[in-house]
Amino acid sequence: MKWIYAPLLMAGLLSAANAVAEPTTSYGLSIFGDLKYGPDFKHFDYVNSEAPKGGTIKLRDVGTFDTVNPFLLKGNAAIVNGDKGGDLYFNFTQLMTPSFDEPDGVYGLLAETITVDDKGQWVEFKIRPEARFHDDTPITAEDVAFTFNILKKEGHPRYRVLYQDIVEAKILGPEHIRFNFREGALTRDLPYQVAVMPILSKASFATRDFAVTTMEPLLGSGPYKLAKVSPGRSITYERVKNHWAKNLPVRKGRFNFDTIQVDYYRDRTIALEAFFAGVYDFREEFTSRSWATEYEDKPAVKAGYIKRETLQDESLTGLQAFFMNTRREPFENIKVRKAFGLLFDFEWTNQNLFYGLYDRLGSVFENSAMKATGLPSPAELELLTPWKNILPKEVFTSEFTSAKTNGSGNIRKQTREALELFKEAGWTVQNKKLINSAGEQMKVEFLLYEQSFTRVVNPFVLNLKRAGIDATIRVIDSASWQNRVRAFDFDIVVRRFPQPQIPGVEQRDWWGSKAADIDGGLNIAGVKNPAVDALIERLIQAKTRQDLVTAARALDRVLIWNYYFIPQWYKNTHFIAFWDKFGQPETKKPGFDRAVLQSWWYDQAKADDLAARRGK
Repeated sequence: MKWIYAPLLMAGLLSAANAVAEPTTSYGLSIFGDLKYGPDFKHFDYVNSEAPKGGTIKLRDVGTFDTVNPFLLKGNAAIVNGDKGGDLYFNFTQLMTPSFDEPDGVYGLLAETITVDDKGQWVEFKIRPEARFHDDTPITAEDVAFTFNILKKEGHPRYRVLYQDIVEAKILGPEHIRFNFREGALTRDLPYQVAVMPILSKASFATRDFAVTTMEPLLGSGPYKLAKVSPGRSITYERVKNHWAKNLPVRKGRFNFDTIQVDYYRDRTIALEAFFAGVYDFREEFTSRSWATEYEDKPAVKAGYIKRETLQDESLTGLQAFFMNTRREPFENIKVRKAFGLLFDFEWTNQNLFYGLYDRLGSVFENSAMKATGLPSPAELELLTPWKNILPKEVFTSEFTSAKTNGSGNIRKQTREALELFKEAGWTVQNKKLINSAGEQMKVEFLLYEQSFTRVVNPFVLNLKRAGIDATIRVIDSASWQNRVRAFDFDIVVRRFPQPQIPGVEQRDWWGSKAADIDGGLNIAGVKNPAVDALIERLIQAKTRQDLVTAARALDRVLIWNYYFIPQWYKNTHFIAFWDKFGQPETKKPGFDRAVLQSWWYDQAKADDLAARRGK
């Protein structure tokens, strides 16, 4: 395997005629070799390197939490969901840290250098001697090895999936560690997965159990420390004033607030009103109706106290969908799944509920070159043809498009098509009920944790009822919802999976057969398809971007034509609103993330002016 990235040490030449490949040591890593920043870069382009430090930013989340340990399956963890990586970037240090204006570049943070074996059998990291945990104890290779072992053994099941091909963390010295990979493993992503692993303190767990939910903060090493926890209500981070990494290029101009406070609300409406009242400072608006109708007439908006912006998003968008549980009847049948998709009227929903602000999702890899369009290319056919006997014929003959209506709410044509599919699957309408050969009516339940989302699901439920299905909605609290989804105890749920810019081993957890039976795994649809498994592995082993695109498009076709989910909607923008007391870099948003919490700062002059205008 060949890794291409800017080296610090060049491979040696044994002779002019016979060069032997050597492991390459570098300050940074890119999966496909296109780092944006050179070895002497001073700071990321999307920050103000002279940004002042100070002040507080108050945020909100909806729901509650019962633990501050984010590494376990158990419990509902308090996690800041503002930027890519959440609070793992605030409270914990990684060996390397991503930049937010390139798809996959990472640069040395805890690790001063990274060395990757040219044959892809291992990766090594040299740890900075000045690195410290928040209790001023040094971060060593022993802590890195401990973190890897504890996450893989006792952490959330996703870590076992991510690290399954990493067989050993070998300590080579106090500041030197090697990770060995399984022989024959597809190792393209493994150095990256290790590089972004958040590091824990081994010594801190000598007197506490890792695998328990807790309100006692874990010992961290990041730019912030978790300073205050009000169980179920709020969490507060405080900036570490003399953090060991503050002068590194990857940290210049970032993490500028002295305090980050996150308050939790049980209800979205109450949370929105609290924002207008100035209880917290910043929000991203995810509800199109609110953005279109509930801001303009608010006094704080009219007076200019609250600013609104729409930020363009160049990133591969996440997949948001109705996921059908194929472990249960009737969703083990592809014709039933397809029929359900016909009965979801996106056009009516978008016009009447979303004010036309969304587009229909049509891909697992939407808003990217990895979206399958047209018919399969010759390169895709090479990957798909071996599985032709188990794939829907449409994979080879048609471009996927979701069922489209005229937006009037009249979907008689789609309903007739759905009923024909139900009939082919063994379900017929009798006395206005869709029943099987045993005379049992089809019953399905949408499991939600937000009452506000019922307005979106209710029209879908009505269409299902018109087809003779006993469709219902159950709204439960977020913790119970998580527990049921983790145990795959549901018929249909709504989920959103944020896609990385370079899809890789995480796809095993989302779609792989092995993950379908792991409690807490993310293969919530229960996909067990050998073609999917094979294509995931081809995607992971892609050595060039074109190979990645080809494998992703082939995987996209197989997933979407099997109707494991009903695609919902997306927009390639972010709606943000904030009280006018913050400074922003000239480049307000890097191409692949908002980076608000990482690059904005508290502007004292603006804050004073705002207070004066408000008479406070």
